[in-house]
Amino acid sequence: QVQLVESGGGLVQTGGSLRLSCAASGSIRSIKFMGWYRQAPGKQRELVAGISNGSSTTYVDSAKGRFTIYRDNAKNGVYLQMNSLKPEDTAVYYCKTSTGYGEYWGQGTQVTVSS
Repeated sequence: QVQLVESGGGLVQTGGSLRLSCAASGSIRSIKFMGWYRQAPGKQRELVAGISNGSSTTYVDSAKGRFTIYRDNAKNGVYLQMNSLKPEDTAVYYCKTSTGYGEYWGQGTQVTVSS
């Protein structure tokens, strides 16, 4: 199993920045993919950004040019640097990993962008 703990959410004004962190523990050698998802009230959860073991990345269109996902393998972590935040980025952000044994989610961290 893999345990994920997120941190770094909070309240920020439009145009501000936040960095989300996700620390992985457990069967980390089985990790194939790590991603950040978000879910706003009344909306479906969506993939914001993901990164594979080969360091290839993917982003939702609304995040391109503003968000950057990266991994620190030495710290078993994945990070999401979010710049130029907008009110529509307000959501609970979840870290997720896909492994050879299944998929695991973190508990979520709230990001609120005020206008």
